[in-house]
Amino acid sequence: MRLVLKVDVDTDRGTREGVPNLVADCRAVGAPACFLFSLGPDQTGRAIRRVFRPGFFQKVSRTSVVQIYGVRTLLNGTLLPAPHIGRRNTAVMRSVRDAGYEVGIHCHNHYRWQDHLARMSLAEVRAEFGAARAEFLRIFGSEARTAGAPGWQSNAKSREVYDEAALLYASDTRGGAPFFPRIGGKVFRTLEIPSTLPTFDELMGRPEYPDEQIVGHYLNLMKAEAARTHVFTLHAEIEGMGRRGLFQDLLAACRAAGVEFVRMDEYARELGANRAAIPVRDQTMGEIDGRSGVVAVQAA
Repeated sequence: MRLVLKVDVDTDRGTREGVPNLVADCRAVGAPACFLFSLGPDQTGRAIRRVFRPGFFQKVSRTSVVQIYGVRTLLNGTLLPAPHIGRRNTAVMRSVRDAGYEVGIHCHNHYRWQDHLARMSLAEVRAEFGAARAEFLRIFGSEARTAGAPGWQSNAKSREVYDEAALLYASDTRGGAPFFPRIGGKVFRTLEIPSTLPTFDELMGRPEYPDEQIVGHYLNLMKAEAARTHVFTLHAEIEGMGRRGLFQDLLAACRAAGVEFVRMDEYARELGANRAAIPVRDQTMGEIDGRSGVVAVQAA
C-alpha cells in the first residue's frame, strides 16, 4: 500500500499553528508530505455565505467548526481585518521547505477561489493565480511546481492558467486514477493527481464513523485497493490542530501496517516517465459523500 499526504493550508492560524504540528508529526514517522499554502488575505469569515448551500449547515454542526478553527479565524474578513497569510508567515513556510517537504500553491485568496471561481473570467482567474505565484516566488525564491485548488474547484479557465504556469502536476479533483483533464473538448497538459480518500471533515461527527473507527476505516479503504497509490488530503486546521491526536493515530497505524509514504512530486515524476500511458478523462462537477456543494471529478 502506498500513500501520498497532501496538506491544504487554508488560514493564517492554520499556517502558524497547524503546519509546524504536522511537520513534527510527519517527521516522527518519516512520512513525506506536500504542503499547499494559501498565500494572500485570510477572509475565512466570508465563507458563512455557504450556509445557503445544501448540506452546509449540517456539515458545520457535526464537525465543530468553531472549536477547530477558532472564533478569531471565523471573523477574518468580516468583523475583523483579513490578515495577509504570506507576509505574516513567511518564516513558517520557508521552514517547511527547509525541513525537506514539498511546497506548492493552494491559492491566493481561499474564499475568492472556492466561492467565486465559476463566475470569474479568464483574466480574473489568471490574475488570482498570478498573485499566488508572485507571493510564492517572493517567499521561496523559485516558481511553484504544483497547485491544488480550494474546495476542489476547477474549470477550463483554471486549467488554462495551470498550463501557462508549466506545473509539474496539479491536484484539483476527487476520485479515480491520475489523468489529463478534458473540458469542453480541450485537453489540458498539466497532469492531474486526484485525492482518492475521504477527508476527516467528511467523516467526523457521522454516527457511522465514530472517532474510534475512523483510522480502521482508512486502512480498510487502502487495503481494498492496495494496488493503487492513494492520495489523502488533510488540512492544517483539522489534522494539525483540532484532530491532531486522531491524525497521529492514523500515521502510526499506517506505519504499523506497512504503508509506504510517497512524496507527491516523486509520484508525479514516476507517472510522467510514461505520459503516453496516462489516460485523458472528461472533468466535470459532482457531489462527494459528506461534503456540501459540488467538486471537480473525472467523468466515468
